[in-house]
Amino acid sequence: QVQLVESGGGLVQAGGSLRLSCAASGRTFSSYAMGWFRQAPGMERESVATISRTGGSTYYADSVKGRFTISRDNAKNTVYLQMNDLKPEDTAVYYCAARNGFAATLRASEYNYWGQGTQVTVSS
Repeated sequence: QVQLVESGGGLVQAGGSLRLSCAASGRTFSSYAMGWFRQAPGMERESVATISRTGGSTYYADSVKGRFTISRDNAKNTVYLQMNDLKPEDTAVYYCAARNGFAATLRASEYNYWGQGTQVTVSS
């Protein structure tokens, strides 16, 4: 079992940056591949980025490639999402998630644990 708590969301102007953090409880954080997902009002949840247990593999949704970077610090039980050049269409609640397994995947159904989310609002 792992509990996830996101932070770092907020209001930012288009073109700005935010860094999301997701702190995980427990001593087995390095056992989990991690992912970031988002859900805008009235929309389905979509994948954003994912990282393998060791951080050696990362994958991104096409909509954020080149702008967002996922990373993790297993010593701090934390995964990050650096978001640059933010656009109004990035506005959503952002969730981090953990899955039992090594490989990174953008498939939400593969994840076992979810945080409660943090709001990101990008104004034009």
